[in-house]
Amino acid sequence: MYTFSNKLRIGSFIAMAVGLIFLAIGFVSAPSTVEEAKAIVAAAHDDGHGGGHGEEATTHAVASDHGAEEAHGEGHDASHDEHLLHQLQNRPWSALYVAAFFFFMISLGVLAFYAIQRAAQAGWSPLLFRVMEGITAYLVPGGIIVFVILVLSVLHMNHMFVWMDADVVAHDKLLQGKAGYLNPTFFLVRATIFLGGWIFYRQYSRKLSLAQDESDDNSNFVKNFRWSAGFLVFYLVTESMMSWDWIMSVDPHWFSTLFGWYVFASMFVSGITVIAMVVMYLKSKGYLQEVNDSHLHDLAKFMFAISIFWTYLWFAQFMLIWYANIPEEVTYYVARIEDYKLPFFGMLVMNFIFPLLVLMNSDYKRVNWFVVMAGIVVLAGHYLDVFNMIMPATVGDQWHIGIPEIGGILFFGGLFVYWVFTALTKAPLLPKRNPFLEESRQFHY
Repeated sequence: MYTFSNKLRIGSFIAMAVGLIFLAIGFVSAPSTVEEAKAIVAAAHDDGHGGGHGEEATTHAVASDHGAEEAHGEGHDASHDEHLLHQLQNRPWSALYVAAFFFFMISLGVLAFYAIQRAAQAGWSPLLFRVMEGITAYLVPGGIIVFVILVLSVLHMNHMFVWMDADVVAHDKLLQGKAGYLNPTFFLVRATIFLGGWIFYRQYSRKLSLAQDESDDNSNFVKNFRWSAGFLVFYLVTESMMSWDWIMSVDPHWFSTLFGWYVFASMFVSGITVIAMVVMYLKSKGYLQEVNDSHLHDLAKFMFAISIFWTYLWFAQFMLIWYANIPEEVTYYVARIEDYKLPFFGMLVMNFIFPLLVLMNSDYKRVNWFVVMAGIVVLAGHYLDVFNMIMPATVGDQWHIGIPEIGGILFFGGLFVYWVFTALTKAPLLPKRNPFLEESRQFHY
């Protein structure tokens, strides 16, 4: 049985406490009036880094999506000021949402990988099943928190989802055409179905996995196989719909038919990376001694392969939109390239170029510290990926990597570590009666 070390437990509590304080500071410092919002932008402008981008970005914030003042008059001034206020008020909410979704998607990515291993009856991975089950335990608190944020959005506690504003929809024919799907009630019903299905499979599969250890036949293993195969069909549909609802709809005028796969690739590689890092941590503490370099090599291969798959999807989406140059589509990338140069291009380096150069060599995949280093960069890159998906539509060019963003990472990172490692203490780290257990023990590449 794994014993949760006091140092790790205390570290996770400290991270959560500091994260909560930082998040509270972010919410308290958000402007409540148009005058306060204008003062914040003016101060940032005077400092030469308005919205984190210099004088040009601040000027763009004043004129963005609205045109010149002279052409629109006082009515436009009031509309722009209110838009700016909403952007600045959205920042702590967006930082909270980005971090909440990022750590939730890690556990969801691990759940998909776990179900694939079960459905494929893979022989190499049973020694890693308890680690995967521990990581997927975070689906419960992580999913509840994300759902609460969505409910608060429906209750107009923030302005992240503009289609939830009836006044905006009343003046937007495109949103009126999507109202049958993008409406608050149906939105929350879908979220309930998604989370309910994912959590149910995780809990039931875990129950069957533990029951198999005490069984005298393979009936629980067979049930787990069947449920996993069926769950993958449910997962592929609901994951795509989730990505449309929870991410793409923050920018409801834009859509991409590749988006569901794109988000899946990001969560899949993040989940596999965390599996590798947790396994290496446990091995360093004297656990999972039967897990050998070949298991870690395979996990690193998946990290490399899915990074390339993510890049293929990113390029396919970007290239087609860039080549067609349709205004309704290309504005998505124009906003990110103009106002998010550092996180946008930095994400590409961290998610593609770095894994390509570092993980291509087969020998390096067997070096633990090397894989951990690569994993940290990959996770940071995919946090930026989520950041790039959410922030431009919710805060415009008024972004920073500052107190609320760091607070979100610390709080949810601490909660993730505490919940996962607590779950790992609930059952033996090695399964007893998996039919492929001996094959996993003898696995060598």
